[in-house]
Amino acid sequence: MCLSRVLQFSIKKNTSCISGTLLRRVTISDSSVVSEVNNINQEEIPLDSQRIAVVIPCYNVANHIEGVIKSLPDSIDWIIAVNDCSRDETENILIHLGRENRKVIYISHNTNRGVGAAMLSGYKKSLELKADITIKMDGDGQMDAKHIPQLIKPLIDGKADFTKGNRFRDFKALRAMPLSRRIGNLGLSFMIKAASGYWNIFDPTNGYTAIRNETLGIIDFHKLALRYFFESSMLNELYHCNAVVADVPMQAKYGDEISGLSRTKTLIEFPPKLLWAFFRRIILKYFLYDFNIASLYLLFGGPLFFYGLVFGLKNYFKFTHINVAAPTGTVIIPTLLIILGFQLLLSAISFDITNYPKK
Repeated sequence: MCLSRVLQFSIKKNTSCISGTLLRRVTISDSSVVSEVNNINQEEIPLDSQRIAVVIPCYNVANHIEGVIKSLPDSIDWIIAVNDCSRDETENILIHLGRENRKVIYISHNTNRGVGAAMLSGYKKSLELKADITIKMDGDGQMDAKHIPQLIKPLIDGKADFTKGNRFRDFKALRAMPLSRRIGNLGLSFMIKAASGYWNIFDPTNGYTAIRNETLGIIDFHKLALRYFFESSMLNELYHCNAVVADVPMQAKYGDEISGLSRTKTLIEFPPKLLWAFFRRIILKYFLYDFNIASLYLLFGGPLFFYGLVFGLKNYFKFTHINVAAPTGTVIIPTLLIILGFQLLLSAISFDITNYPKK
């Protein structure tokens, strides 16, 4: 009890000495979970030193949206709620909350345009308000507002331009996740890493994000997807802006919400889009914006590998069909081409993995 009073007195004393700037204290433990304010080992995060906007895309979230908005800390300057033509009572609830809380800015779409379109409306409003940082939170209650200090700290410290949550550091929730979902997330994460070029991140489809508006202002919004591919397309465009992206470990939170993202739809729609994003990134990064050693690896490795493969298969079927042993040179030449080309491609991959944007 004595220790608690001493800590409370110390916090009050430190707060009163800083001309109107409230310091929120958080601690990130080994499991990266924010502890209570009265923890002895604390780290100061000056939330009030930044103008922060929270964008909440809303679609049929009447059961959760009020709790989400009321859970946000007082240090948030603007709460931009975008109703994407919900069919439940979401609109009425948001209008009521806007009357109660002047920070709530209500935006409505006449037709359902998708989560990406809702976020673009919110991002444009945040830029118009001249916020410093924009946070994305879903309206279904899966994202805990207590993680906001963790999420924006790398942005305030200048260590990142964009941060996102990573639920896969929560091993307890990971063990409870069905095996099929775990495998699906691993495969999708690898594909998005390759397509975006951010090999340093995980859980890339996590929608709990924060971005510096300085970075947000240089993104080409026309290249962002309007529906569920939005998070992935955002990473793709951030890479071309040379933005530094950082993972923020946090606990997974699941309730009675229903996900609108179909697994079948994801398996059908995501791979072609990610493949296109991958080739676009390689061409822009290594042949238009720059030309380096990896460009040479790709320029020679690709043709050598595929020519050797095609040449070898052609001769294999030819001599198998006539039932004659292939000459030694016919075997050795494609083999050497395949090995040499594969080694060059591996070198290009290694270069790409270690050369993601960083401070």
